[in-house]
Amino acid sequence: MIKYVLLYFVLVSLVAIIVTVSDKIRAKRNGWRTPESTLLIISALGGSVAMYLTMLSVRHKTKHIKFMLGIPIIILFQAVVVVFLLRNFL
Repeated sequence: MIKYVLLYFVLVSLVAIIVTVSDKIRAKRNGWRTPESTLLIISALGGSVAMYLTMLSVRHKTKHIKFMLGIPIIILFQAVVVVFLLRNFL
């Protein structure tokens, strides 16, 4: 079971990285952009750490408070949920 949960988070993190980097590339080329809501949903689904680190490394959306404050809040919430689940179910 844990193996599948880890695989899920690896895959969601890869999607977060790919979507963030491709959105950055399209932003430079004035192309079609990924909606901000999509980026936040991917983050909430488990790609928050990967997305946040990618945004910092490629300097994408770093001036947007929605992302620079919102994603760390999502990370904190996810950490609380993980600790709760580990304490109560393992």
